Amino acid sequence: MMEISLDQLLASRDARCRHQQELLKANPELTMVCLTVIMPGKVKRNFQSLIVAQAALTALINGIGPRLKHIEARDLDTGYEAYALCDLPPIEAKLLMVDIEDSHPLGRLFDLDVIGPGGAPISRQAVGGQARRCLLCEHEARWCMRNHTHTQSELHDKIAEMVDHYVQRF
Repeated sequence: MMEISLDQLLASRDARCRHQQELLKANPELTMVCLTVIMPGKVKRNFQSLIVAQAALTALINGIGPRLKHIEARDLDTGYEAYALCDLPPIEAKLLMVDIEDSHPLGRLFDLDVIGPGGAPISRQAVGGQARRCLLCEHEARWCMRNHTHTQSELHDKIAEMVDHYVQRF
């Protein structure tokens, strides 16, 4: 397990944004879904993140179904990411992604961003969705992140518990 620096994390976000723009420019008629795994801390790629990534990719492909036109995945030290292009209208795609995030057993660890034709992400609120909740309490996840309400150890323990429970189903 490799720790990454803040500079590496920021560079990977910039590269992801550039790649999104390239794909959208080449496919202006399609809607993009960008998948990343929520993994707090300096280690973004580990056994659990790979299980979550595979579950997210499977849910994404099954959810979009025949409307999926292109998909590519990258397994990077800075985290797993995938780019899906589909012919669903952006709002319909976002509703579907919110449903996957909210209903899948590991969906709280998925980040399924829908990027509209102009390159701007579509928010959960734009489709009437609620802000994401913290893994450990009922506050909004962003509130707990900003206030450092929980330790990374508590978050990692919860993620391990979720992944273990998910894997035991098979």
